[in-house]
Amino acid sequence: MNQPDLGLKVAELRQQKGLTQERLAELCEVSPRTIQRIEGGEVDPRAYTLHCLGEALGFDFGEENTGNENLWLTILHLSSVFCIVIIPLLLWSWKKNQSYKIDQHGRLVLNFQITMTLSLFAALFFMLVGLPALVLLSMDMGEGFVILASTLAVFSILPFIFIGIFCTYQGVVNAMRALADKPIRYALSIPFVK
Repeated sequence: MNQPDLGLKVAELRQQKGLTQERLAELCEVSPRTIQRIEGGEVDPRAYTLHCLGEALGFDFGEENTGNENLWLTILHLSSVFCIVIIPLLLWSWKKNQSYKIDQHGRLVLNFQITMTLSLFAALFFMLVGLPALVLLSMDMGEGFVILASTLAVFSILPFIFIGIFCTYQGVVNAMRALADKPIRYALSIPFVK
């Protein structure tokens, strides 16, 4: 992991553990100024300091874990094509402590997947509850009932098709953006996982 990602990850983990910069410096046997400079992205820590930071923060900063980072980022983003929260959740849970980038991208993918899952449930609710209610209310229309029922049936399937196309598009585009090291954007995503 390189700067500035390394510094951001150290600061994030330190805050999660409730440590001050001074306390982390004591644990790593370095000066508080060194911790400030690492977190600020001003310096790359020496191997020993990086090892001590990993021990103190419970995170493996080793370079060997980032070798397949692009592969895992691609798999993570393409998993959003399936509109299933479990796949990116498992990938993120497994790899989040090995790469800051995977951790951040995983959060974005999970937020998108949770949002799309809620959208699918809303569409399913409309199809299973709203559609029969509308049909029951319009049964006395005669011939117009057949046309209305057919139209409602077609329109009740459309949200599923649109959500599927949207998830596929977002997954493929963001996988390509991750490979090109460009910012990731998931439209219509609610930030559940921060």
